[in-house]
Amino acid sequence: MAADRHVREGHVEVRGGRVWYQVVGDGPRIPLVTVHGGPGATHDYLEPLEALADERAVVFYDQLGAGKSDVPEDTSLWTNERLVEELGQVLDALGLSLVHLLGHSWGTIVAAEYALRSPERLAGLVLSDPCLSIPRYAAGTAALRAGLPENVRAVLDRHEAAGSTDSAEYQEASMEFYRRHVCRLDPWPDALMRTFEQLNQTIYEQMQGPSEFRVTGIHRDYDITDRLGRLAGPTLFLCGRYDEARPEETEFYHSLVPGSELVIFERSSHLPHLEESELYRHVLRGFLHRWEAAP
Repeated sequence: MAADRHVREGHVEVRGGRVWYQVVGDGPRIPLVTVHGGPGATHDYLEPLEALADERAVVFYDQLGAGKSDVPEDTSLWTNERLVEELGQVLDALGLSLVHLLGHSWGTIVAAEYALRSPERLAGLVLSDPCLSIPRYAAGTAALRAGLPENVRAVLDRHEAAGSTDSAEYQEASMEFYRRHVCRLDPWPDALMRTFEQLNQTIYEQMQGPSEFRVTGIHRDYDITDRLGRLAGPTLFLCGRYDEARPEETEFYHSLVPGSELVIFERSSHLPHLEESELYRHVLRGFLHRWEAAP
């Protein structure tokens, strides 16, 4: 973060507790609000998007139960519906009447649902590495899992059958999938490691399941595809060639949104903003500029 860049942070009251936010930059262009994935992750891995704060405010926040936000014990709070409500409360508290909204991974669910409910508030919508149909996402990750080495699949199968997916051996085997389809950098960037280290496993397992490719959570049947055609504003889809949110699924979502744009990053998996950071920011900046008046 540039030493001379304006930064402010604080907490917003939402249903269930307080949510931490940070606003980087105060430039004249329309603010960019980021919605991290997980579920149960933190904003840290999105920090490279601070580079766009040279001309606009970039907003980060940790969803309730994650990172620097409160961690209540009421598990009924961990739903997509409340996450969408939470996003609106953050925007209200920060006095943001018009924004660009970027959701990543599970955050695309929150961003797309919010865009359908409050289209007047969005100058542009970015759906990065989207999982907008969990059944399609699960089918895609199953196909990718089938491409793992046989010995790795055997470990995964054994622990899933035994209900021991919390074992160190299962987690180690899962990393083979993650290195191929979540982040192909070696080593992983510090920002990503911080997010993984802070992951709220209770939220993740309740909403998603025990791993990226084992989807057993409460939203396993979630599917917004029959409503994507109602997105009225400028929309950009982004994904990596080796993404766990596969190009096949992202291209399908793109086909449902009239006038939307699609960019596939050829050397990336699920985190092109880290894996091809300079190109990703160039693409994102171009989209934002096209859909806002010059300052």
